Amino acid sequence: MARYGMTVSDVQEVLQVAVGGMSLSTSVEGRERFPLRVRYARELRDNPEDLKRILIPAINGVQIPLSEIADIDYARGAQMIRSENTFLVGYVIFDKMEGKAEVDVINEADKTMKQKLGSGSINLVPGVTYKFAGNYEQQLRATKRLAIVIPISLILILLLLFFQFRTVTASFIHFSGVFVAFAGGFIMLWLYSQDWFMNFSVSGINMRDLFQMHTINLSVAVWVGFIALFGIATNDGVIMGTYIHQVFEEKHPVTVHEVHEAVVTAGLKRVRPAMMTTAVAVIALLPVLSSTGKGSDIMVPMAIPAFGGMVIQVMTVFVVPLLQAVWRENKLK
Repeated sequence: MARYGMTVSDVQEVLQVAVGGMSLSTSVEGRERFPLRVRYARELRDNPEDLKRILIPAINGVQIPLSEIADIDYARGAQMIRSENTFLVGYVIFDKMEGKAEVDVINEADKTMKQKLGSGSINLVPGVTYKFAGNYEQQLRATKRLAIVIPISLILILLLLFFQFRTVTASFIHFSGVFVAFAGGFIMLWLYSQDWFMNFSVSGINMRDLFQMHTINLSVAVWVGFIALFGIATNDGVIMGTYIHQVFEEKHPVTVHEVHEAVVTAGLKRVRPAMMTTAVAVIALLPVLSSTGKGSDIMVPMAIPAFGGMVIQVMTVFVVPLLQAVWRENKLK
């Protein structure tokens, strides 16, 4: 450019006009305004070879091709320029393998990145940083929130039981159904990951395919299902315990044998209501477990712990009377 008496601003101005166009005037048509622009025809500027032939006027009036004063190369650049917090940002999107939880994937990726950076196999230029975002961030926020919500829900259930039975011991006896259901929920999650579980066909339909059985990770939806399970799990215990309490108020047993008789009598009369309560919850969850429509990816993980917990929670009809008998016997002694 110096040889031909050109300056950078002169060349840039010619390029702006030839490639980008320059407004020379404005056409007024009623209330509308249309800019009149001038630039090279499209067929003279739509590839690098044509751009090389753009003429730049020198100081002596000679027209110099752009290729004489510049090197033009074709390179693929960013499809879109994004910024976040005033910094340029580029997104690297990746998915997880089957059987991997999202949080575990990110933790492994973060560990790998730190090892690569520490060994020097990957170098980040000054000013460049990386951060894991997306579902991983949402999962961490939800985990922190659940760490508060789950204990609060358990405490509220225990308080409601205390207001019903007015004794700490009786409240904890009926609260035992929560632990039984909690174990049942995890047993069902484990069974879903076992290839042999429900691996048979009925009318040509495989049960594992029907209920979409595969490894279920502990996601937010699963923990929400556990919270719902905790509230339902105490039903059978309350049904059993309230009637046992009524029988003791009526008969006032004074011996260990009479205590046993009262617990058995009350328990037998409450087996059917307890089983009906459990059956209603279990049967109602079957359509959810076999659903495949929109939202099923959220509803199915929520229903699995509730289903398994309610099935195992049938044990409450034996656990609550047993604990009630032990408690009443100790009171007599």
